[in-house]
Amino acid sequence: MKILYYDCFSGISGDMNLGAMLDLGVSPDILISGLEKLGVKGWKLDITREQRHGITGTRVTVVTEEEPGHHHNSHDVHDNHKAHRHLSDIRKIIGESSLPPDVSDLAMKIFICIAEAEAAVHDRSPEEIHFHEVGAVDSIIDIVGAAICFRYLDVEKVYVSTVELGSGMVTCEHGLLPVPAPATSRILGGFPVHTGGVDFEATTPTGAAIIASLAKPLPAAMNFQIKSTGYGVGHKNNPARPNLLRVFLAETDEPQLSGHQAYLVECNIDDMNPELSDYLSGKLFAAGAGDVWFTPIIMKKGRPAFTISVICEQEQINPVRELLFTESTTIGMRIIPFTKETLHREFDEIDTRFGKVVIKKSFFNGLLVSVKPEADRCAAIAAETGLPMKQVIQEIIITATK
Repeated sequence: MKILYYDCFSGISGDMNLGAMLDLGVSPDILISGLEKLGVKGWKLDITREQRHGITGTRVTVVTEEEPGHHHNSHDVHDNHKAHRHLSDIRKIIGESSLPPDVSDLAMKIFICIAEAEAAVHDRSPEEIHFHEVGAVDSIIDIVGAAICFRYLDVEKVYVSTVELGSGMVTCEHGLLPVPAPATSRILGGFPVHTGGVDFEATTPTGAAIIASLAKPLPAAMNFQIKSTGYGVGHKNNPARPNLLRVFLAETDEPQLSGHQAYLVECNIDDMNPELSDYLSGKLFAAGAGDVWFTPIIMKKGRPAFTISVICEQEQINPVRELLFTESTTIGMRIIPFTKETLHREFDEIDTRFGKVVIKKSFFNGLLVSVKPEADRCAAIAAETGLPMKQVIQEIIITATK
């Protein structure tokens, strides 16, 4: 089984995570082209190779135009001058993007993790919370970039070491707060942590939410074989220990399970304007739904109607339920647990006569059963060349399977 192992001996922040992912082998072109689908302007990635204590890694700085002269700092994310956004604003940005559903779902999961922690700290609802630091463009790029990289690596499970939190005080929107910030400590509840290893904020709320949304503590008896190692360089140069995030891409002999429990949420509707369907579908995807579809049916007394069907994970049930009750005309729904079986998937970038193209390979019991190029790239090639899109797809598949 293919896994990621986060070794957070010096903490984790959003930009350190991006650095580690690129150092692990994710192409900068894949990351940047994915982030461009977000539709957010006024940012660029500054990617450099740097050393900490003699260890070379990748440092990523998100440079934005949102705050002239401000550069994102992995251990100084609590800046009073960044944009304030609500969870609904984040949902709108991601929901209106052209990101693949699995990437937007994971990004929203990370944002919701932070919103729920902040809401608990401030005794408010997640929808009322102002995203101070993580609502800025640089943090949005960090979180969506994390989802893009994770989906590209296509691992089965993610594990994490004891997480270093740091020490001291940090300045944020509400003034001076002790390290770890209250949201960080709440997000990492149940994870093994350590404090005092460094004299600054080693783990940020964004870094904590990435871990909480993806990883589990590494079981004591679990062994794995390292296949490659990535180092994400932080913006501090600390004499006590290298300011690095280390991530292993590894394999374990633990049996690979292709199925997991998911939920089907359904409701029958005969009195809703069909023109609302596309809007409702977009809202459901932005809330984390894995799939949404509408099926024509005939209800009692011969009334034409349709069923709204939504597939989601357990943590998305509440937002899906809320949207169906508030945005549609349903007065009831069915919530059905089921086992969701998926093929093992791998992403690869290949050279074709059209240039580089990302393809998705799907495997059953180790046997390659399908190859599919990225649809958006095929559409762009068809538009540029004048060739039918189906011919472009066929040529790329032939090239990928030679």
